[in-house]
Amino acid sequence: MTQAIEQDRVLIFDTTLRDGEQSPGATMTHEEKLEIAELLDDMGVDIIEAGFPIASEGDFRAVSEIARRSKQAVICGLARAQLPDIDRAWEAVQHAARPRIHTFIGTSPLHRAIPNLTMDEMADRIHDTVTHARNLCDNVQWSPMDATRTEWDYLCRVVEIAIKAGATTINIPDTVGYTAPVESADLIRRLIDTVPGADEVIFATHCHNDLGLATANSLAAVAGGARQIECTINGLGERAGNTALEEVVMALKVRADIMPWRTQVDSTKIMNISRRVASASGFAVQFNKAIVGKNAFAHESGIHQDGMLKNAETFEIMRPADVGLAASSLPLGKHSGRAALRAKLRDLGVELADNQLKDVFVRFKDLADRKKEVYDEDILALVHAGEDAANDALQLKSLSVTCGTGGPASATLVMEVEGTQKTATQTGDGPVDATFKAVRELHPNEAHLQLYQVHAVTEGTDAQATVSVRLEEDGNIATGQSADTDTVVASAKAYINALNRLIVRRGKTGQDRREISYRDVS
Repeated sequence: MTQAIEQDRVLIFDTTLRDGEQSPGATMTHEEKLEIAELLDDMGVDIIEAGFPIASEGDFRAVSEIARRSKQAVICGLARAQLPDIDRAWEAVQHAARPRIHTFIGTSPLHRAIPNLTMDEMADRIHDTVTHARNLCDNVQWSPMDATRTEWDYLCRVVEIAIKAGATTINIPDTVGYTAPVESADLIRRLIDTVPGADEVIFATHCHNDLGLATANSLAAVAGGARQIECTINGLGERAGNTALEEVVMALKVRADIMPWRTQVDSTKIMNISRRVASASGFAVQFNKAIVGKNAFAHESGIHQDGMLKNAETFEIMRPADVGLAASSLPLGKHSGRAALRAKLRDLGVELADNQLKDVFVRFKDLADRKKEVYDEDILALVHAGEDAANDALQLKSLSVTCGTGGPASATLVMEVEGTQKTATQTGDGPVDATFKAVRELHPNEAHLQLYQVHAVTEGTDAQATVSVRLEEDGNIATGQSADTDTVVASAKAYINALNRLIVRRGKTGQDRREISYRDVS
């Protein structure tokens, strides 16, 4: 049985749970794998390579459970060109509504040398293992690992053998990220034109990103006739990673004029799964990563911000909503202009006359020259620079802590809350933790601690410590800073300072939000 696919359709084969998890340190728990597989299935990924069943008992259990739970995606298990691998893969995926076995072997001279097989011996093994897989499952994918460095005549020979043995998908991997787009397209095109039976199977591409060309090579392969792209969320994978699913999907969506192929993946769910994979794998997404990086829809330049305020299409080729974001952001920095500052103030509920804006803008520029990022509360502080700190809702009155090797640390805090003096005692994992718990007892809140940093201003044991605290609450970010020779006191003051700024934010920000959000990225 051959697989039929419309010529204007590209299948998305996600291998985040297999190749992605091979990134050193990216191992995911069983529950995380199940959750990510469910998210991939829900977003419309065509094939999910759920793991390498023979690699470990944990991998086998995960692939088996994913196979049982799958709703619409084909569930694939990886196997080397060995009969026990293939049997184990089938055992894991057989309960899926749409199972697939993916078997592979390295065919380049370098890879043939590892098992010490001659060309003929390897050809025989390919025939035997693909035949065995096809006798178990009618959906078999075969890959000649390191195909882009395999001799042309031999590559044609083994691809033909795999097709005749029953493979329904032939994947051509650029295993070491060595090829270039023009070569990628040409290789697929020549294989389809040369190998007997090639028109009866689906050709796939699997590109690594060692030279930063993975996505370009994958799309070029599609131009050459491939109709399946293997990729991972966030480009996770061996060494420099793989073709990124989000890049492929959005490239097909944005450049449909020159790449007239469609995919069933729901792009609006990209950001959600990107963040989940980053959390599960422990691999943070770089800020300037295409599509899913936190700066991908952020504009700091004054020219860019002014253009965005007038028409978002001037500096964005896709809408944030296309990938599941609520809006773009216009973070303020030293390159920002007066129009962006006025828009930011309006977003915070502050209206200034032209002369007032001019004065605030001068101070803003001075501050931006000294800070990498200027947050909303910094802007509010510029506007209300003359206000007396005595007006703060929360004020530290006294603090005493006990800590050491004998047991948990404790903190007794006296704080004035809206004019009323209150006292709390808490224990914690160290004096700072106990102090923060005491503050939360007196002023309950849902603010999430994003950053806690301590810097010594001077040298020596009597050095003054400067503590910075960053809190996030319902999308609002507030920072507090304080200096004291007592680090715990400085920590308490900085934490309370940040809470006071969040209180100000709640009072300044109304329910009516602008279409473009100017929340600062952190």
